Amino acid sequence: MAYPGYGAPPPGGPAGDPLYGYFSAVAGQDGQISADELQACLTQSGMSGSYKPFSLETCRLMINMLDRDYSGSMGFAEFKELSSVLNGWKQNFMSYDHDRSGTVEGPEMQQSLASMGYNLSPNALNIIVRRYSFQGRIPFDEYVACCIKLRSLTRSATFQYDDFIQCTMNT
Repeated sequence: MAYPGYGAPPPGGPAGDPLYGYFSAVAGQDGQISADELQACLTQSGMSGSYKPFSLETCRLMINMLDRDYSGSMGFAEFKELSSVLNGWKQNFMSYDHDRSGTVEGPEMQQSLASMGYNLSPNALNIIVRRYSFQGRIPFDEYVACCIKLRSLTRSATFQYDDFIQCTMNT
C-alpha cells in the first residue's frame, strides 16, 4: 500500500477518478489520446453501452468537438468533459428508443432533438434521417455523430465567414 508522499498520487487528483484508469491505459507519454486511442478507451470503459463500438470517424468528431488547442488529440480534462456529454446523449437516446432496438427512427429522432432544443423543420429532419440512418434507423454511433454536428453548427448565434468554414470543416 502506498501512502501520499511515498509513491502514491495525491488524493483527489486524476488518478482518483475512475475514468483516469481507462484514459491512462491508452494515453501516450504526452498524456493525450488520438482518435484510435479514444475508440479503444470508449470501448474498454463501456461508454458505448451495449451498442457497437464508436467508429473511428465518430471518435475524430468527438476530439474535434473539444479540441480547443487544435492538436488533434484529447487530454484527460477533455475526456472527462466528453464523458459527461456522451452520458447525456446516451440517456436521451435511450429515453426515445421506445422499442429498445438500439436505434431511433425519424419520429423518435425528432422528439429527441426537440428535447435538446433543436426544433427542426420536417425538411431538415428528413435530411438528418437520410444522412445518419441505415434503412430508416439511426444507431447510437450515428446519433452521437449527428449530435456533435448539431452542437458544432449551433454553438454560435452568428457566424462570420471564417468561423463558419472552421466549424463545418473541422467536424
